[in-house]
Amino acid sequence: MQTELMEKQENTLAGIPVREGKYLTFSLAGEEYGIGILKVKEIIGMMAVTHVPQTPGFVKGVINLRGKVIPVVDLRLRFNLEAAAYTERTCIIVVEVAGANGSIMMGIVVDAVSEVLNIRGADIENTPAFGVKLNTDFILGMAKAAGGIKILLDIDKVLGSGDMVFLAS
Repeated sequence: MQTELMEKQENTLAGIPVREGKYLTFSLAGEEYGIGILKVKEIIGMMAVTHVPQTPGFVKGVINLRGKVIPVVDLRLRFNLEAAAYTERTCIIVVEVAGANGSIMMGIVVDAVSEVLNIRGADIENTPAFGVKLNTDFILGMAKAAGGIKILLDIDKVLGSGDMVFLAS
């Protein structure tokens, strides 16, 4: 136990992300994804989204959450997946991401929230090489859980890339 703790601290200091921990898992186009629970601020049902002109197609707009304006991104569209009609299980996960001027709150639309899992480091593998040049920087790793694979996302990188810059200003 002491060795594991020291290893975690060394990895954190070396700039290697510690991947072990609790993840909120959710489904998107039939696949399971996870994001670190510490990034999640709350989960809300779908609500009216105000469209903002001149934004990329994956940006649905903004919502008013208790007096705070929060941008909302449809994760299906962000990942170039086919758009789908929202259902009663569709929800918005409000996350805190690192922006250019500190942290910002953003909402991500997902098909359905699944559960919170405690994933051990030993159950997380690096993203496999696909044989072609693909940008997989936003993937923390692949977790083996409950007989399947969950794709663990680095939500800061998913929402913090160049085409999202306008949201952080």
